[in-house]
Amino acid sequence: MTLKIPVVRDILAANERLAEDNRRIFRQAGLFVINLMSGPGAGKTSLLERTIDALRQEIRMGVIEGDIQSSYDAERIGQKGVQVVQLNTGGSCHLDGNMIKSSLDALDLGNLDLLMVENVGNLVCPAEFNLGEDMKAMILSVAEGDDKPLKYPLMFQESRVLLINKIDLLPYVECDVGKMRERALQLNADLEIFEVSCRTGEGLDSWADWLRQRVSDRKAELDGAKT
Repeated sequence: MTLKIPVVRDILAANERLAEDNRRIFRQAGLFVINLMSGPGAGKTSLLERTIDALRQEIRMGVIEGDIQSSYDAERIGQKGVQVVQLNTGGSCHLDGNMIKSSLDALDLGNLDLLMVENVGNLVCPAEFNLGEDMKAMILSVAEGDDKPLKYPLMFQESRVLLINKIDLLPYVECDVGKMRERALQLNADLEIFEVSCRTGEGLDSWADWLRQRVSDRKAELDGAKT
């Protein structure tokens, strides 16, 4: 007797289709979109606040806040005067394409240049799910240690940008930033790495310049497609 076992459709494949729908919407709106990931407490929301302050006069920025519960981070971002929507996963450790799609009606995409998605604090699951973003960026604080590329390789392999945050704490923690960079680049030689402190502002000018260039490139692409 041959046993027939039903095969459930790959959840990641279904997510990819939704993410592709999101990507088309973002491109039509001329948006550059970043999926911002990190472990809890690495400084995602603080980085967003600093980024908004640096770019508010020249770039229209919106934020999707992902959390298991609460709207605390969205309230912080909302005080900066930018478009923000809260996504509560109700227990899920990551955002997915369908969650992002459900939030888009709450945003005026036509009046945005840059959309930042703050994913749920987790160094594992968020790296596996495409949201339709242009690229993934991750934050790793020096307080977490330089061994994290060894323990969570997929996060580094999937990211385009690594922000090493809280460098003002280096005198007080055991972390070798050189080793952190080396281990990250061994996993992904194309990583753009920024060493920053959201408390002191160190290194954030370079991050803001990098974002300006990405947004400018997207606008140039859109203008080129119209001609």
